[in-house]
Amino acid sequence: MTSFGANIIREGGFMPTCKIQGQIYHLHGSLVPTTEEPHQFLQIYFISSMVDQLNVRCNIQGTGHLKRRIIEQLQAFFHANNAVVNMFKSALERMPSDTHKFIIRADCTPAGEHVRRFNAPTVNDVAAIIVGDPTKSRDIVVQRRSNIMHRVNETHRLYDALQYPIIYWQGQEGYDITLKMVDPITGVSMNKKISAMNYYAYRMMIRTNEENVILKCRRLFQQFAVDMYVKVETERLAFIRFNQAKLRSEDYIHLRDAIHSDGDVQNIGRLTILPSSYIGSPRHMHEYAQDAMTYVRNYGTPDLFITFTCNPKWTEIERELEPGQKPQDRHDIIARVFHQKLKVMMDVLTKYRVFGDTRCYMYSVEWQKRGLPHAHILIWLLNKLHSNEVDDKISAEIPDPVTDPHLYDIVTTQIVHGQCGALNPLSPCMADGKCTKRYPRPLVTATVTGNDGYPVYRRRSKEENG
Repeated sequence: MTSFGANIIREGGFMPTCKIQGQIYHLHGSLVPTTEEPHQFLQIYFISSMVDQLNVRCNIQGTGHLKRRIIEQLQAFFHANNAVVNMFKSALERMPSDTHKFIIRADCTPAGEHVRRFNAPTVNDVAAIIVGDPTKSRDIVVQRRSNIMHRVNETHRLYDALQYPIIYWQGQEGYDITLKMVDPITGVSMNKKISAMNYYAYRMMIRTNEENVILKCRRLFQQFAVDMYVKVETERLAFIRFNQAKLRSEDYIHLRDAIHSDGDVQNIGRLTILPSSYIGSPRHMHEYAQDAMTYVRNYGTPDLFITFTCNPKWTEIERELEPGQKPQDRHDIIARVFHQKLKVMMDVLTKYRVFGDTRCYMYSVEWQKRGLPHAHILIWLLNKLHSNEVDDKISAEIPDPVTDPHLYDIVTTQIVHGQCGALNPLSPCMADGKCTKRYPRPLVTATVTGNDGYPVYRRRSKEENG
């Protein structure tokens, strides 16, 4: 019912992850299109004939091969059960002219009542016909006929229902900044408000003996998660912007130095300083960089650099999937399992002294282009490793299938680089006729340091017992 606006990144080939760059916003238009303009978004619901509505939906460009029968069933279902659709239809009938507007108030719920108790809003509760009435910035103002798109405020309680009618099929209200926490034992509303992060974490939680529709929406679930996370970040930034006095931003030494050195105080404007507690802010990243440099200054260069990569075929991931789902449909499970395994691996490396006593360690988690996480780990050992000990700790050779069949199966199925070069010139790793991963690697009897500083690990030939 609203238009999803964002710079969606589309890559060639297999792309199992929803990627969005820049700002996300939802736009809504008028109830009826202007002359010679096609029906779109919410306006399709007001086409008189149900057959014509179905034809318009199935003929939208870029939708691909749609199953007409399913679209017809969803269309009839929304007309019968979605309270937001019925609200707009009733409001259109009450509008005497194109100059009239109606407002969906952002705070129309009775004070002291929980919004979730009003899952099916009525027309009289959320809509009113007005002429020239001033509105608040969070309200949704809809005109009968106009060619101007208006932005829906992300904190409006119908922000989610207007964009995701399949998830909010009854037109239920979503997150609102006035929501209060409820005591899980007594059921009494508390004075503390719910943050957007707590609300959507509650909505996406997996519960025993309870179905969660959101987790079954596959690609739509990915878009929903990205969209709602942006809302979470927007709420955090708004709190920082409106609480600069509590954060004592005027006391930051760098800001004072800039004012004194420039001397032009009139053109500074109103600055918003991001604290170091905001993840991803310049001060937050600077503190991490300083911590890393402190490790190097006190303990020298690290001894081990380990990359820990997520495997979507892990048993812990596959057994949590719903019937018919694939790992790329549930990035929430992938992230949870990966972090649990990462913690266990760090305990094995440090507490069980696999490589010896550990002095300190650090790691950074990144996400690959296809949506799988991986960690880069640096470890400082109490007893420094020497160059002649590399082959005792690291192996780049295929294990012996007789003496270690389990490790042989793991390496040959998960770690071996795929065919490329002359055997497969269309491989993703190929560029200008060469493998960007530098395969095939040279065969050497012992690990040596390459010209670019990277080691050339031992890869012995068959004649040398490789």
